[in-house]
Amino acid sequence: MILPAQRHLFDLPDDVTWINCAYMSPQLHEVSEVGKEAVMRKSRPWLLRPEDFFNDSEALRKLFARLVDADAEGVALVPSASYGLAVAAANVPVKVGQRLLVLAEEFPSNVYPWRELAQRAGGQVVTVRRPEDGDWTRALLEELDERTALVAVPHCHWTDGGLVDLVRVGQRVREVGAALAVDATQSLGALPLSVAEVKPDFLAAAGYKWLMGPYSQGYLYVAPRFREGQPIEHNWLMRGGSEDFARLVDYRDDFQPGARRFDVGERSNFVLVPMAMAALSQLLKWGVADVQETLRALTERVAKGARALTLEVPPESQRAGHMVGLKRRGGYGPDVAAKLAARKVFVSVRGDSIRVSPHLYNTESDVDRLLEELDALV
Repeated sequence: MILPAQRHLFDLPDDVTWINCAYMSPQLHEVSEVGKEAVMRKSRPWLLRPEDFFNDSEALRKLFARLVDADAEGVALVPSASYGLAVAAANVPVKVGQRLLVLAEEFPSNVYPWRELAQRAGGQVVTVRRPEDGDWTRALLEELDERTALVAVPHCHWTDGGLVDLVRVGQRVREVGAALAVDATQSLGALPLSVAEVKPDFLAAAGYKWLMGPYSQGYLYVAPRFREGQPIEHNWLMRGGSEDFARLVDYRDDFQPGARRFDVGERSNFVLVPMAMAALSQLLKWGVADVQETLRALTERVAKGARALTLEVPPESQRAGHMVGLKRRGGYGPDVAAKLAARKVFVSVRGDSIRVSPHLYNTESDVDRLLEELDALV
């Protein structure tokens, strides 16, 4: 279902065309109001009860689980995708000579931890080259064999929305006995994903882009076989019995159940957690599948107009519907994004693409305005 425009729910001036959600989402009015109330709450610490360190965190954990079709026991609350991927790198077994697959031009947070792991374990990071036909899934499957210890991929490429079929890749990963780590930062909330179907070992996502939440609140899903793994820090909240503040000096070796052992310290953040809850609640009301269909209509309009300007666009069958990369033969000038921003049209340049990433606050008129400004530039 195509959703109606939701601009009234956001603080966006009429003369601003923000078509750059992959950079950062604008904040919902409701999320901002919740944040303001939460800041004031911290000014009155006598109103914060011990149970408040747990209740909202558990509610947020359940909301995220609903979003990805998971059990809440598998969800950890982390500050960033990189934190979640560091947890994965601390727990994925790699033998000498084994291969760790990443995509060409992948976001650095999904490359650096695997380089470090390969160096530590004697493995080898193998970069899957960008396929000329845009079919990342085929390119991955051609490289994926019994030598592979790990596949670390996004659901769609961060520079242009190039799609990875995670269900097919996940099936092959399991066949060869490897692990699957997904950075879903540039897709989750705008592109449907079910961990019950994909079966990733780890799935991490930052919350300030397509999940519409505050900066520094992220999420990590951990598959059952890794839930008794090694956390990368040891905070008091992750330990058994931490609800009893009077007995915290009775140090314990056991952990809270499920993936809670991987929670970041101070995961109970009394400002960010309520804001993230409000954001995920709104996403669930919209429905991610409907968000994707609505945004696909906009990016297809972008793609059609861009082709008329002789710009190159990834095949529609090989890209996600919520973002699109526009390439130009010979490239763009170094200040193309700045020139558009001067006209209050905001996009990003990533790699050799202008990345266009609308959301429900955008309309066809925003797309047309972008195309008019691009026409003047290229």
